[in-house]
Amino acid sequence: MIFHHRYSRCTGISEWVLWLIFLMAMLAAPPGLAEEVSAGSVAEFLNQNCLDCHDGQDAEAGLDLNEFSRDLSDAEIMRKWVRVVDRVADREMPPRDSVEVEPTVRASFVDEASRWIVDFETQRYETVGRVPLRRLTHAQVERSLHDLLAIDLPLAELVPADPRTDGYTTIADGQPMSHFQLQSHLTIVDAALDNAFARAAESPQAEPEFRDLTARKLSRANPRQRCREPELIDDRAVVWMGGVTFYGRLPSTQASEDGWYEFTIRASALNVPDEHGVWCSVRSGECVSSAPLLNWIGAFEADEHEKEMKFVAWLPEGHMLEIRPADSTLKSAKFQGGQIGTGEGAPQNVSGVAIRDIQMNRIHPGGSVLDVRNRLFGDCRKSFLSSKRGALESENAKAEIDKQIAGFAERAFRRPITDDQAEAYASIFDKLLASGETPLESLKACYRAILCSPRFVYFQEPAGELDDFAIASRMSYLVTGSTPDDELLRVAKSDGLRDREVLAKQVNRLLGTTRGREFVNRFTDEWLDLVDINFTEPDRKLYRDFDQIVENSMLAETRTYIADMLEHDRSIARLVDSDYTFANSRLARFYELSAAVESDQLQSDAVQRVALRPEDHRGGIMAQGAILKVTANGTNTSPVLRGVWLARRLLGETIPPPPSGVSAIEPDIRGATTIREQLELHRDDVSCASCHRKIDPAGFALEKFDPAGRFRIKYVAMQGGKLVPKTPIDSSYVLADGRKFDDFDGFQDLLLTDVRPIARNFVEHLLTYGTGALPTFADRESIEKIVSQCADDDYGMRSLVVAAVTSPIFLSK
Repeated sequence: MIFHHRYSRCTGISEWVLWLIFLMAMLAAPPGLAEEVSAGSVAEFLNQNCLDCHDGQDAEAGLDLNEFSRDLSDAEIMRKWVRVVDRVADREMPPRDSVEVEPTVRASFVDEASRWIVDFETQRYETVGRVPLRRLTHAQVERSLHDLLAIDLPLAELVPADPRTDGYTTIADGQPMSHFQLQSHLTIVDAALDNAFARAAESPQAEPEFRDLTARKLSRANPRQRCREPELIDDRAVVWMGGVTFYGRLPSTQASEDGWYEFTIRASALNVPDEHGVWCSVRSGECVSSAPLLNWIGAFEADEHEKEMKFVAWLPEGHMLEIRPADSTLKSAKFQGGQIGTGEGAPQNVSGVAIRDIQMNRIHPGGSVLDVRNRLFGDCRKSFLSSKRGALESENAKAEIDKQIAGFAERAFRRPITDDQAEAYASIFDKLLASGETPLESLKACYRAILCSPRFVYFQEPAGELDDFAIASRMSYLVTGSTPDDELLRVAKSDGLRDREVLAKQVNRLLGTTRGREFVNRFTDEWLDLVDINFTEPDRKLYRDFDQIVENSMLAETRTYIADMLEHDRSIARLVDSDYTFANSRLARFYELSAAVESDQLQSDAVQRVALRPEDHRGGIMAQGAILKVTANGTNTSPVLRGVWLARRLLGETIPPPPSGVSAIEPDIRGATTIREQLELHRDDVSCASCHRKIDPAGFALEKFDPAGRFRIKYVAMQGGKLVPKTPIDSSYVLADGRKFDDFDGFQDLLLTDVRPIARNFVEHLLTYGTGALPTFADRESIEKIVSQCADDDYGMRSLVVAAVTSPIFLSK
């Protein structure tokens, strides 16, 4: 057998359950439903208007319509047919300069072909549903176990990350289930149960670990020794601005065990610049050369006045804090031998951070010991905690335990269970207890079987309309990323979630919970590819002012901006443009927002709303640094890459993969030819031109933003160790419909003339993330209705979310 565990002799059922998961995943694909396109106007249209170019081995774009399969059960064939219908509907095909098509003939083809595709997809929905069998992601399993067990272990970090399909980890078609995934699930479940039962054994009266670390304790033990800890100056632990790796590490904060810790830091700055404070980073890691990676915790701006900051972070055993000035615009000290000595910083007149003290508290955000005991044992707490090996003291223990096991299974499965199901899990406990296992070990094995059941791992969504419990699960995992809470399950039990007003009320309630407020980060990170923010690093020789504080401030800007739109139901038009953004003083300096920098409004370390002027060239998410960074490669920009990203993620344009044999366009770093000149030659290829009409306008509109997110006028290159301005940047272009714009501002203005496509695109991405399936051709009508419902609310973001969740697409498999 593949799975080995210390409970192997008593949880054979778990192994069978796991194999059942595997078999269910293998059988989840819908049966093939082949259907031939009818003769009539569709075949006639293709014969008369398309075969001249799309026939034989030399067919345009490699599309031979004579060999074009009509079997829509093939996903690739379906995609091609949808592409054909869309291009004919958009008047891209047949080309206007080759064939003149009567409007009625075109409309007849589009109508008949559309009905053919919709009828096929509707039949498939009735048979197997629009969403294949879908499982929880590792992150959703983690949050579910947190809520079920009142623990806070970062479980998803124990296993490889889930794959992303079209940007999302939640898409069913991209969720493999092999013995590797099964083993990963077991790893998560076992770690969660071990942690929960270990915490339940602790004393509720036990004092959590607390350290009061003075400056002397934080500083180097031997003042004469050359090392990387702070030096003690005037009863402060001082770290100067410098480039030495791990300089500012604090061994006295080293974690004695894995856990969450709250740090209260009191600090000020030395040699503060006249224009701004000293921005410092707070990171964690082993801080040794054999483990060079550090984890980001946060940042703060210090000045001459001492202030108090709080940070919460997960520290594995042996990890410690590193606190140091990290603003790349500050002068950096040079330390002899590449390491920090004593008294070498002050004479160089560099800035530094002076830490008075740090209080370090071990915390449990998931819940107290009593919370854990309540989740594990319920009303049987005394029976389990006072039990002896192979016996329970209470005469009523059996009935209490059976009730507890059934209740745990219901919470894990997110719906009521049958008596037979309850008995099956209760019998596991009985057999193990009879074999000599302790009550605690027997209960843990029973819970393990429950948490390895397909009813926990998979969404229980039969074809057709969802029942109330399936609705509750789908909505809860969309908004909170976890199991439905007690109130949502209570409404589901009363069959209340089929009422649109009740459902809308529950959506708004969940968005206001702690978990619901995290929805923006989870969804935005996948929708806008913010999870890729660290995939590339801007060339520090070209973009010297960029640093980790700027990068993380950019992330906070975009997340806060979207959260503000959702909270206040702001129009989806704000994605395109606005007269404000969210920034802290470091990001405002990087963006060169002079009005914000010179005002006194940016006193907090967190990003805050700041007003923008036209000359700032900001407004909307397209001009935000996080977006500009994830759409560049760190060294240069490409209108193609940015244009494709904007088309797919914001504008709702379908961009197919490039034809085979067509070489990629790369910027000429020598400056011999501009990217615009190269693309003009590239577009001479007929197979490329149709897509580039949609890609290039958005890409060129953003060309005046560099890979680090700053506004620029000219391309630059490094020559002789210096940055030299090169070719002026031309960001003008023409939209696919023929409208011209001169610059980024003009591009925004054109998009704002009709924001409905932006709203539609947002709804499509939300439904993809929430249902686990990409929108299909047959979904288009329903999506248009969702968008239309919100027209009177100016397409407000919260209105769109509520309309999507209460739509037939969301409420059906």
